[in-house]
Parts: sequence; C-alpha cells; structure tokens
Amino acid sequence: MSTANSIGLFYGTDTSNTEMVGQKIQEQFAELDQAVELHNITDVDVTALMEYDFLILGIPTWDFGGIQSDWEDVGDALSQLDLNNKVIALYGLGDQFGYGDYFVDAMGWLYEKLKNTGATFIGQWSTEGYDFEASLAANEDKSQFIGLAIDEDQQFDLTDQRIEQWVIQLYAEQALAAA
Repeated sequence: MSTANSIGLFYGTDTSNTEMVGQKIQEQFAELDQAVELHNITDVDVTALMEYDFLILGIPTWDFGGIQSDWEDVGDALSQLDLNNKVIALYGLGDQFGYGDYFVDAMGWLYEKLKNTGATFIGQWSTEGYDFEASLAANEDKSQFIGLAIDEDQQFDLTDQRIEQWVIQLYAEQALAAA
C-alpha cells in the first residue's frame, strides 16, 4: 500500500514504449533516492491516483491525435477526482514527423481532463529540439509542452538524456511545490 509523500507513476500503453519510458523515469528517481511505484492504468481503479502525493502520468498519442484506449476509458472518471494537494507531472509519446500536426496531443487531452481537479502541475518542457506543426500539449506560442515529450520513433537517441534532465527538473520542482 502506498504511503504519504510517495510517487505513483501511471501509464497507458499498447506497444510498451510508454511503460519503458516510465521504467526509465523510475530508475532516474531511484538514483535520487526516491521510490516510484509503477502502475498500468488498465490494471488499477482510477481512484488509486488518490493514494499518492506526487503523480507522474504517461500517455502515448496514436496516429492523428488518438487517445490511448486505456486512458480514454477512464477520462470521465479522471475529471471527477478531487486532486487538491496533489502534484502532477505528465509525459507523452508521439511521432513528430509522421504526425506533426498532432504531436503528443494525448498529453494535452490528459491535461484538459485533469486541469480542474485542484492539482498543481509541474514539469513543463521546452519545445526546443522538436520539429512539429501543432500540439494540444504545447502552449500558445509553442515554446513549452505541458510535460515531457518523447519521440521514440524519430528521436529515440535523445530519450535517455531528456528523461534524466526532466527528472532532475521534477525533483527540484516537486520540492518547491511541497513547500
């Protein structure tokens, strides 16, 4: 059972890429002496998110902005959660060249489902180094994503470096959000 101040990482996946990124995030946090508990969203009730103070949520985007089915199944329930005093960081996977008009759109969808739940969001990530036309996960001027964007199709060689930098960023932001 989870305890206060613990980190829960929930992901949805069809190809295991989002799970693999979650495992790498877990490993990076372990190097900072912080344990992260991994959960496939299809294996738990959505209320399991309530057990953690800090949530990391991972979602891939399919084809032309499609939502991963396991997350889509719990979308309405997510919107109903009371996540006051919770901190959330998002990561999304997508293909910026094959689907540049929809890059990591599912991460933007997930943010929209959660933005009115009372949670504090951390982990915004620069769009620098990405080449995409549009994204529901990017801010208006396309300078920041709402969370970490991963492209295992076109920029797999940057994944480990991006995860390492993002986890260090989350570690610092998490401490500030908890203060």
